[in-house]
Amino acid sequence: MALEKDTSPEMHIAVIAITRGGALLGQRLCENMDGLEFHLSGRYADKAGSGCRLFEPSGLRSLLASLWKKYDGFVMIMSTGIVVRMIAPLLESKEADPAVVVMDDAGKFAVALLSGHLGGANELAERCALASGACAVITTATDANGLPSFDMLAKEQGWIIDDISRVKTLNTLLLDDKEIAVVDPTGLVRPWLCGQGRVTFYDTFAGAANSSASGFLLVTNRQLTTEIPPEKTLILRPRNLVLGIGCNRGTSVDEIDEFVALQLKLLAFSPKSVCCIASVAAKRDEAGLVEFAERLGVQLRCFESDELNQVVFPSPPSEHAMAAVGAAGVAEPAAILASGGGQLLLKKVKSANVTLAVAELNER
Repeated sequence: MALEKDTSPEMHIAVIAITRGGALLGQRLCENMDGLEFHLSGRYADKAGSGCRLFEPSGLRSLLASLWKKYDGFVMIMSTGIVVRMIAPLLESKEADPAVVVMDDAGKFAVALLSGHLGGANELAERCALASGACAVITTATDANGLPSFDMLAKEQGWIIDDISRVKTLNTLLLDDKEIAVVDPTGLVRPWLCGQGRVTFYDTFAGAANSSASGFLLVTNRQLTTEIPPEKTLILRPRNLVLGIGCNRGTSVDEIDEFVALQLKLLAFSPKSVCCIASVAAKRDEAGLVEFAERLGVQLRCFESDELNQVVFPSPPSEHAMAAVGAAGVAEPAAILASGGGQLLLKKVKSANVTLAVAELNER
C-alpha cells in the first residue's frame, strides 16, 4: 500500500546517514516527507539521489556540529551509541536543543532520543514511522502512560514557560496522581487535560494557595504576590500583551527598555507575556524601537496615521503627535489596533521621550 506523503511544514529537518541501508532509508523518508535535507556519507555516493548532500566519511562529528544550530531537528540513521557520543558536547537545554530521532538502517524503529516535547522529537518520530513503516519509540513518561504533559500544553498554545525546571515537577505530580491546583483564566487547560489527573480548578490565586494541593499550575500574564510555594509552581505565560509605543526620533533602545520595564513592574505584568509592539508607520525604521522589538523577540507592527486616527481612544488628542506624524495619538490607538480591539490595561503614560500604552489581546 502506498504511503501518503507527509507535508507537515513546521520543522526544518536534517537526515544524516552513514551506511548503504541508511542511504536507501533516507531516500525513502525524503520521498514521503517534506522539509527534509539529506546528508549522506560520500562512501555511498552511488546511492545519492538528486539534492542529496555528501560528506566525508570521517567528517560526521564536524558535520553535525556545523548543522546543530541550523535545523529544528535531526533524523540520524545509525546506532544510538554513535548519536549519543556525537551530540553530547552540543547539548544546552530543553528549551534550546533541537529534536533528535534515531533510526536503525533497516527501518524497524524510529526512536525519539532528545527534546521529545518542546523540540518535537516525539512528533517527528511518529512522522518518520508513518513515512517509512517503522515503529515509533516514545519514552517520555507522560506519553508512555497516556497522560498529557504541561510542556506540550505550553508549546501548542504558544505560551512561555516561566521556569522550565518546574515542568518536571508538575509532570511528576501528574504521574504520581497527586492533586494539582490550576488557575487558568483562558479556559484552555481543562479541555487539554480531558479529565485526566487529579486536578482542581480555582478562580483565584488566593483560592489555589489556600488549597491542600501538592502543586500549582498558573496561567497568567501577571507577576505573583500570593503565598504559593515557587518550587511547586509552574507558571505559563500567555503572550497576550500589546505594547503601544511612541517615541521621539533618536530615542535609544535602553531608554525605551528602562521606561517600559518600570511601567510593567508597577502594573505587575510579566514582559514574557508581550506578544508585539505597535506604533505609527513613521516609526517603522526607528532604530531604538526596532532594536527593542528584537530584544523582546516580538514583532513590531506599524500603522498608518490615517488608521490610527480612526480609532476611538481615551486620552485627549496630542498636538505633538499630530505635528510630528499626523496622528492624534500613537500609543493608545496603536495598542488597540494591534490587540484587535482589546482592552486597554494601561492608558498612555509618558517619559521625556517615550509614550506607552498596554492592551490585552482580544481573543474572542
